[in-house]
Amino acid sequence: MKIRSLFIVCFIFVFSSVAFAQSVIITPKKVVYKRPKPFTEYKKSFTITYPKVKGLSPALTKKVEGSVSYEKVFNLNVKEERDEIQWLEEASYEVNYNKNGILSITLSLMGSGAYPSEYSKPVIVNLKTGERVKPQDVFIKLGELVAKCKNAQQAEVKKAIVEIKKENPEEENPASLFQNINFTLKDLNEFSVNDKGITFWYDYGFPHVIKAFQPEGRYFFSWAELKPFIKRDGLLARFIR
Repeated sequence: MKIRSLFIVCFIFVFSSVAFAQSVIITPKKVVYKRPKPFTEYKKSFTITYPKVKGLSPALTKKVEGSVSYEKVFNLNVKEERDEIQWLEEASYEVNYNKNGILSITLSLMGSGAYPSEYSKPVIVNLKTGERVKPQDVFIKLGELVAKCKNAQQAEVKKAIVEIKKENPEEENPASLFQNINFTLKDLNEFSVNDKGITFWYDYGFPHVIKAFQPEGRYFFSWAELKPFIKRDGLLARFIR
């Protein structure tokens, strides 16, 4: 009886460990869309590389793919891109982390109107639920975490102003470029994960004419630095144990 009980406990422990260490197989599915009436010669088509998920139940696979879809993350409308908007040239993705029940992926869109431009967004998905992870799901002390990110942003802005003055002495008041910059609670929504820590993303939104002055807007913190802010029963708790 004791042997049987021990076997059951060991089985549950092993099964739980495997489930917690869950990852998925992500394979690219490249689709080329033709535009029936292209505005110009180079607008004849655009390419979308979809992240296709394997290794989960059909229902969960559908939820994960929905959470990392360009349509949901960027409000991309393929039909409108084919017929009316004609901005997009390529949509692609990069997997940043894929284990321990966590998928961290970056989605990117590249296109051109008057000027070429690119937009990227990080997405974290809980592979047990298929849902996109929100800051309140994994962090505590959100106000203090915002302040920490804001301090990192201010340091980045200060460095950027020095560099602009050095490389572009004709720019009389580079500090004015950053007068409306402010990392707020909603900006915690965009972050990526890896084994070393978390990177919070911020889009300064500079127009094309001054895009060269725009800082990277990436604020990395190690797991040790973030320990006071990680929810003890959340998806990221394993990184601070």
